[in-house]
Amino acid sequence: MAQSEIDRLAQMLARLPGLGPRSARRAVLFLMKKRETLLLPLAEAMKRAADAVQTCRICGNLDDSNPCAICASEKRESSQICVVEEVGDLWALERSGAYRGRYHVLGGTLSALDGRGPEQLAIDGLLRRAAAPDVNEVILALSATVEGQTTGHYLTERLADCGVKLTRLAHGVPVGGTLDYLDDGTLTAALRARRSAE
Repeated sequence: MAQSEIDRLAQMLARLPGLGPRSARRAVLFLMKKRETLLLPLAEAMKRAADAVQTCRICGNLDDSNPCAICASEKRESSQICVVEEVGDLWALERSGAYRGRYHVLGGTLSALDGRGPEQLAIDGLLRRAAAPDVNEVILALSATVEGQTTGHYLTERLADCGVKLTRLAHGVPVGGTLDYLDDGTLTAALRARRSAE
């Protein structure tokens, strides 16, 4: 028996974080009821995003332009690079409004269990950027998980010869927590209370 389009759509939605099969089916039913006002505009917005959004060649952010608006902005502090695991972490820090420097998205953390080593992360690009003469601080804004801490230690060793001050987030980030789920006040406190990464 051929799979229906409703089932296909539900299976696609179930792949999204936070949506299981039942939630996906409920979402599909809701979208079908709101076909003209929600489903069709959503499909068009997704098509436009798929065509226009790119990965920034400098920092790894997602944006309509390349380099992204953050990297292209002359108002950003070019002497600081804040290293994050994923684009969602960058967006969380931007929501807080507490940081006005540049970013670098690693694309994950080191994880032997998942087969993710330094080669799978954007570490070489970070090393090149950190060695630039105008950069004087690298902030490690990594999750307080085992993988985040392991990645932080690895980066501290690799960045030791770059001649930059290394700091990491401090108060406010709970052990086992990830940046994308923290509120703006917690992120602001963590950025302001950062400490040496050594």
